[in-house]
Amino acid sequence: MRIILVSGAGGAGRTCVALGTALAEARADRRVLLVSSDATAEDTAGAVDLLVPAPAADFRREFLALQARSNAALDLLGTTPFEDAELTELPGSTHFALLRALRDAAAGDWDLVIAELPPVHEALALLALPEQLRRYLRRLLPPERQAARALRPMLAQLAGVPLPAQWLYETTARWETELAAVQDVVDAPSTSLRLVVEPGPAAAEAVRTARLGAALLGLALDTVVANRVLPADSADPWFAALAAEQHGHLDTLRETHALHELPHLGRSPRGPEDLVLLAVPEPARPAAAPAWTVEDRRDEDGILVWHVPLPGAVKDGLSLVRRGDELLLAVGPFRRAVPLPAVLRRCAVTGAGLVDGDLRIRFTPDPGLWPAGRVPST
Repeated sequence: MRIILVSGAGGAGRTCVALGTALAEARADRRVLLVSSDATAEDTAGAVDLLVPAPAADFRREFLALQARSNAALDLLGTTPFEDAELTELPGSTHFALLRALRDAAAGDWDLVIAELPPVHEALALLALPEQLRRYLRRLLPPERQAARALRPMLAQLAGVPLPAQWLYETTARWETELAAVQDVVDAPSTSLRLVVEPGPAAAEAVRTARLGAALLGLALDTVVANRVLPADSADPWFAALAAEQHGHLDTLRETHALHELPHLGRSPRGPEDLVLLAVPEPARPAAAPAWTVEDRRDEDGILVWHVPLPGAVKDGLSLVRRGDELLLAVGPFRRAVPLPAVLRRCAVTGAGLVDGDLRIRFTPDPGLWPAGRVPST
């Protein structure tokens, strides 16, 4: 199954591009599922199967389930439970509903899933959410500290404090399973990000942000779509000047990424036939996520180097901190806590440098942690 996540600059036409591509692929006899919250998609999807995230229903179901599991504690506090009819979704519910829709889509039997995501910065934060939440859950409620139910009253007496209830561990385990399924979708080699921009002053920054954020997540950026491109051969001076300005922005975009250009239709898309004109074909060779690799230079100069690809990164917006077996990496507006490869956990960070978008982190083996005879002399 191929999964394409469509994002882009706000107002650049990502909904139309996603829907047009889905329609074209369905007409080519592929089994296509479109994941979209857009209200107009249902009217124009045609032969495309549609999955619409349901944030309100998802929120009510999850809240009521959590409330039911904690009934005993709520009764002790004299709390009046909420009823379904009085619940309204909270901010952030839309993001969780979209993640759940991605999980459900990946579990289906489709040739192609096209998911329309929010604008690029919000989309990258959304895709980072499963990994972040799983990390928080493991830190706050480590599963290995869950005691057998029969021992919990005795342990609570010995510790002098109440232990977390069993229902909390069970709920955490269920959330962990769901989040892991979504993270598998994001991490899959068959998943890639497609970016839609309209040539203009904000397009280059949107592309730079997408390349950087996708690389930090280990996500492939397969196609940058330049939408609503004006023809360059108009005899009208005003129109020609506008087109020339737009094509200047296109030249800037081409310096960092190959483009797929879609023409301006001269109007808003009107129905399926117009939308198919905005379809983006599959790349001849699917894009691969930039690889994070460890270079072993112990024989030459006694170090190992972790190469982290960060295209478009600048030194002023970059920081890294070693914390236990994790590297806390911040670049531009993005942050990620990355588990260290096993071989680097027995090393100390001794330096780092950024060279042409390649972050090179130097590690020196710690003799106290390496087996005898395995650490070369330096």
